[in-house]
Amino acid sequence: MGYGFGGFLLVVGLVLALAVTDRVNGVDLTMIGWIMALVGAVLIVVTAMTWGRRGARSVETTTHRDGSQTVSERRTDI
Repeated sequence: MGYGFGGFLLVVGLVLALAVTDRVNGVDLTMIGWIMALVGAVLIVVTAMTWGRRGARSVETTTHRDGSQTVSERRTDI
């Protein structure tokens, strides 16, 4: 989903919560707006926290008795 969808939910939610004054029978547009804004903000935070974890890698260098070195690299794709 990512930043784009989170930003979309945040913006639409804030517009519904703060700018829309229309009434719909049985629907509280203000509450729906706050819920959408909250979900959008949480999605942005979760995306920011997991973005750097994609494609993590580790490099290990081993030095042998004869002085030569071996480099091994491991990648983990999430």
